[in-house]
Amino acid sequence: MGVKVAKFGGSSVADALQIEKIRKIIKNDEDIKYVVVSAPGKRFSEDSKVTDLLYLCKTHIEHKIPYQQIFQVICDRFMAVEVNLGVDVNLSYEFEEIKKNLEAGASADYIASRGEYLNAMLIAAYLGYDFVDSAKMVKFDEKGRFMEELTDKAIKKELSNHDTAVIPGFYGSKIDSTVKTFSRGGSDITGALVARAVGADVYENWTDVSGFLMADPRIVKNPKPISTVSYKELRELSYMGASVLHEDAIYPARVANIPINIRNTNRPEDPGTIITSEPAKLEEGQIIAGIAGYKDFTVIAMYKNLMSSERGFIRKMTAILEDFDVPIEHIPSGVDTLSVVLDNDGIDGKLDEIVEEFERQLKPDTIEVFEDMALIATVGHGMSYRPGVAAALFNALAKEKINIRMIDQGSSEMNIIVGVENKDFETAIRAIYKAFVS
Repeated sequence: MGVKVAKFGGSSVADALQIEKIRKIIKNDEDIKYVVVSAPGKRFSEDSKVTDLLYLCKTHIEHKIPYQQIFQVICDRFMAVEVNLGVDVNLSYEFEEIKKNLEAGASADYIASRGEYLNAMLIAAYLGYDFVDSAKMVKFDEKGRFMEELTDKAIKKELSNHDTAVIPGFYGSKIDSTVKTFSRGGSDITGALVARAVGADVYENWTDVSGFLMADPRIVKNPKPISTVSYKELRELSYMGASVLHEDAIYPARVANIPINIRNTNRPEDPGTIITSEPAKLEEGQIIAGIAGYKDFTVIAMYKNLMSSERGFIRKMTAILEDFDVPIEHIPSGVDTLSVVLDNDGIDGKLDEIVEEFERQLKPDTIEVFEDMALIATVGHGMSYRPGVAAALFNALAKEKINIRMIDQGSSEMNIIVGVENKDFETAIRAIYKAFVS
C-alpha cells in the first residue's frame, strides 16, 4: 500500500451528486488518505460558484447594500448538500459565525475561504475522515507572503496525528491567525503542499477533464490525449494557455519528485495525464507533447546599425518597460535587430508612450509595431536535437499561406514559438497539429 493525496476541484464538489462520486472513487482506492477540496463550483452553466457569491456578499456590505438574500442562497446550497448526504455538521452555528464576522468587517480573504471550509466539513463527515483546517498548517507572514518551510513542517506535524483527513484548499493563515488565501485556483497548491509534506506516492488532481489534450479541442477536432508529460513540458504548455492545473501547484510536487495525475471525477475509469520529473519514453513516431497558444500580443521590432556592439541597449529597453510596469513575454533578436513581445493586457493603453520612450532613449534606425499578434508554442522533448522539426513546422504553415512574423526557440530545443496574426491563429494550430500528429 502507498499513500495518495487527492484534490477535488469545484466542479467535482458542486453538489451532493458529485460528492457521492468522490466517495466511490475513494472507497475504490484505499491508498487515498488525504483529500483536499475546493468550494462548490457551478452545477450548470448559468449557476454561480459559491466563492463568487461570498465575494459578492462582502462587496454588498462594503457598499452598504443588503446582502442577506445572497447569503441565504449560499446557506441553502450547503444545507441541501447536508440533507442529501445525510450528515449533520451543525451548519446553523457555522452560518451564524460567518454572518457575525462578515458584519464585523472580516477580510475578503476570510469570507472567500468559507466555501472551502464548509465543504471540507461536510465531505469529512460523509467520508468518515477527520476534518483538519488548513489555517492550522498553511502559513503566511505578516505581509501575506507564503512561508514554504514553516508550512511544510506544520503540515507534517498536524497530519502525523491523522490517518485520514479532509482539508480545505485555497487558504491558510498569517502569523496573527487571520485568514490569507492563495490566488483563485489555489486549492491545487494546497493539494501539492499536502502531498509533499506526507511524502505521497502520487498526487491526484480530480477535475472535470480527463487530463491534458495535445491541442485545444475547440480548435482541433478530437485531439489526442497526453498520457504522460514532464514538468518542463507542462510548464511550457501552461505558460501558453493550456491550463488545467494551477501552475504554482507544480513546484511542491516537483521538488519532492511526486507524480501528479490529472483525473476526471465524472469518468474515473479514464487514466488521465501523468506529470513526472523526467520525460516519458515516446511512442514510435511521436515528436511533440502538445501545442498551445493564445492571442492578443504586440511586437515592437527595432533595427539599429551596430546594435550588437552598443553596450546597455537591452538593459535600457527593459528598464523602460519596467518603468511602465509592463512585463516582457519574449525578446527575439538578431545582430542588429531586436523585438520585444508584450501582452496587450499588460500594455494597458500605454503603447504610444512606450514607443516614444524607445525612440527617445534607444534611438533605433527604424521601429515597427505589429499589433493583433498570436503566439503558438509547439512543445516536446522529442524535438530536441532532431533535424527537420523546424522545417516541418514552417512548411505546414507555408502550405496554409500563413505569414510567420516571429520565431523564438528555447536553448533546450524543447519548444518552438511562432508569432502569427490573430486571424491565422486557429488555422495555424490545426496545421501544426496535422504536421506532427498522425
